Amino acid sequence: MIEVRVQPATRSFLEFIYVRDSLEPQPPPRMLFPLTRCTRAWPISSTCLYIARPCRHQFRSSFRFSTMSRDTSHQSDISKMKSEKDGTFNRLASVFRDFIEPGGKFAPEKGRYHLYVSYACPWATRTLIVRKLKGLEDFIPVTVVSPRMGNDGWPFATADAYPGADADPLFKSAHVRDLYLRADPNYERRFTVPLIWDTVHNTIVNNESSEIIRMFNTAFNELLPEDKAKIDLYPEANKAEIDAVNEWVYPEINNGVYRAGFATTQEAYETAVKIVFGALDKAEKLLTGKDYLVGGQLSEADVRLWVTIIRFDPVYVGHFKCNFTTIRDGYPEINRWMKALYWKNSAFKDSTDFDHIKTHYYWSHPQINGTRIVPYGPIPNIQPL
Repeated sequence: MIEVRVQPATRSFLEFIYVRDSLEPQPPPRMLFPLTRCTRAWPISSTCLYIARPCRHQFRSSFRFSTMSRDTSHQSDISKMKSEKDGTFNRLASVFRDFIEPGGKFAPEKGRYHLYVSYACPWATRTLIVRKLKGLEDFIPVTVVSPRMGNDGWPFATADAYPGADADPLFKSAHVRDLYLRADPNYERRFTVPLIWDTVHNTIVNNESSEIIRMFNTAFNELLPEDKAKIDLYPEANKAEIDAVNEWVYPEINNGVYRAGFATTQEAYETAVKIVFGALDKAEKLLTGKDYLVGGQLSEADVRLWVTIIRFDPVYVGHFKCNFTTIRDGYPEINRWMKALYWKNSAFKDSTDFDHIKTHYYWSHPQINGTRIVPYGPIPNIQPL
């Protein structure tokens, strides 16, 4: 505890600014408390040096020390993630589910929203691909986190200066966790990417990738050039077929590889991995002689499947033990489709960073890979056309 004596005068809040630290690696950089009396003991570790000063302004309550100091490791530390009693892994639903839409609380505006992603994360890569396909790069800036997700979750470059990682330009946050607690001090789910931040209401709009890509697909059309506005990844004529493909691709492939990789019993793993390869067999037949999954045109169904397939040989075969075969050796139609999108469409290639992908999985899951050694292969990460 530190005792601070301050004469409030006209100022009603006390701000603590971090200067240096001897033991704690990542203390909160700024903290603010209501100044209710001149003398008060504040719960700050004695190992940290802070400057205290009175101030007139108030940050959002979610950034007060009382929030920052609560234990959130069960939300940020993936090694503490719990499986079901039978050893299966079940992913929790996303919480922030508002929409960007004309006339709504979150209206489409250039520069108003900020996208936070990881190149390693398949769900985040969905949003990067659609953002580029729709020409939204100048409308929605993006910040990339470090792939090394540690005890505090996804770090920004200020906490882990990994090549290709960015600092948080809005709040100088150390971790994605800080954004969630800023938006909701009582948030209890995992601190995930992607997420869309609204700079007007200072909150998270949405952290569900399947909904973010649909927002990107239509919400900004009135502000876009005609050629970008007419791109439709979820056209009315194909919606039913796209939904039908998504309905089995998500649980059996997208999330299926995680159910295999995060299983904690042999039975749970074997059940999950068999489902993955059964679904890959189905996708192979569906893509035979075709360039796209649905309707002879690029759709969100392709985006959603592709982000898993591009990671399959570099990561899921070894790390998640999905090793019946590889995509390149066992699924020629899927491999052809995957390579064509990567090499012929910059939205897919530019949204892919194999170094971030491999480093994240092999470094960030010590419960699976205790040495954190990142494999050198496969060579190449993706074959040429």
